[in-house]
Amino acid sequence: MVSTPVSITARCPIRTTLELVGGKWRLLILHQLRGGALRFGELRRLLPDISEKMLVQELRHLTDAGLLVRHNFGEVPPRVEYELTEAGRFALPLVEAVASFGQQYQRAVVSHERPDLTQA
Repeated sequence: MVSTPVSITARCPIRTTLELVGGKWRLLILHQLRGGALRFGELRRLLPDISEKMLVQELRHLTDAGLLVRHNFGEVPPRVEYELTEAGRFALPLVEAVASFGQQYQRAVVSHERPDLTQA
């Protein structure tokens, strides 16, 4: 039996979650991979606002965290795919909950008139 380090078990689970999937891009990457493996270029096209450097960094983080697996096919030209692991698939309800919150929030803002504070 492998023991979990005390530093991980004693931590706040929300903090752990934010360290794993927080930030601007990680949930979006998980969301795009929900349907199956994608190549780097496909992810880049699906997330046009992310820089190549940032996408590489975020994919490395998610892979190191065990949420993604990187498949290198050893071909020329290089073919690399990213796919959710079991732990990554376990995070999908979180992605869906965040998307649901965003939809509900957008509807609430649109349906309620707010005063125009730019006019005196």
